[in-house]
Amino acid sequence: MARPITFLSDYGLQDDFVGVCHAVMARICPDARIIDITHGIERHDIRTGALVLRRALPYCAPGVHLAVVDPEVGGARRAIALQTIEEDRILVGPDNGLLSLAAQRFGGIAEVVDVSRSHLRLEPVSATFHGRDIFAPVAAHLAAGTPVSEAGEPIDPDEIVRLDMPLAFPGEGELIAHAIAFDRFGNVMLDVEHAELTSAGFRLGYGVSVNGREGVYATTFADVPPGGLLLYEDAYRTLSLAVNRGSARELLRLDLDSEVVIRPL
Repeated sequence: MARPITFLSDYGLQDDFVGVCHAVMARICPDARIIDITHGIERHDIRTGALVLRRALPYCAPGVHLAVVDPEVGGARRAIALQTIEEDRILVGPDNGLLSLAAQRFGGIAEVVDVSRSHLRLEPVSATFHGRDIFAPVAAHLAAGTPVSEAGEPIDPDEIVRLDMPLAFPGEGELIAHAIAFDRFGNVMLDVEHAELTSAGFRLGYGVSVNGREGVYATTFADVPPGGLLLYEDAYRTLSLAVNRGSARELLRLDLDSEVVIRPL
C-alpha cells in the first residue's frame, strides 16, 4: 500500500508548478494520496516554511512529506531525503534548513541521503525546477515503497543544515521571548510553549505585561475587549500574542526575532 504524500511549497497557485509536481507523483505512484498543506509560503521564506512544516505534520498521517522552498535551486545546496527516528516519517526537500525543525519534532534523523543525482530523478534535470525533476519523483518512489537507503548517497545526519532559531529564556520575574513568525491577522508566534510559561509563574486569566503594555493571559480573543492585548496558546499549542480585532505586530511594533519581555501582573 502506498504511503500518503504531503506537499508544502512557496510555488503559489497562479502557475502550473504545483499541478505538474502532482502529475509527476501521480504518474509514478498513482495509489498515493497527495495532500497539499500549503503553497502560500512567501517566496524564499525558508524559516516560515520550516515552522509550518513542524507544526502541521503531527496532524498528518506518517508518510512522505515533500517540502520545496528553495532559493538556491541550481546552486551548491544538496537535495535530501531523510527518515525520522520517531513515527517512521520521510522528509524530502532541499538541504537548507527547511526540513530540520520537523525532523527534530520527530526525534531527529535516523537516516539521510543526498538525492541530487538519484537514479529516481527525471531526466534531463532542469537547473531551476528541482521540485518537478528531483523532489517530486523521489517522493513518489519513496511513497511506492523504495527504501530511503536506495534513493541516494548516504550523508552523516550531523552534516545537514539546521535553522538558527532564537530561544526564550527566563529573567528575574520575567520571560524573554522572541517573535518568530507572523500571520496575516498580525498575530505573533513566540518561541515559548505552554509549560515554559506556567513554570515561570504565569496564570491563565491573569494580567501580563508585554513590552510594557498590559494584556491578559487568556484562552481566546473574546476574553478581552476589542483592542485588548492577549497572550494565548494558539491552535498548534505554541504561545502567541494577538489583539482582539487588531494587530499585535503593529501594536507592539515587532519585527522578526524582536525581543518580547513578558511579566506577570
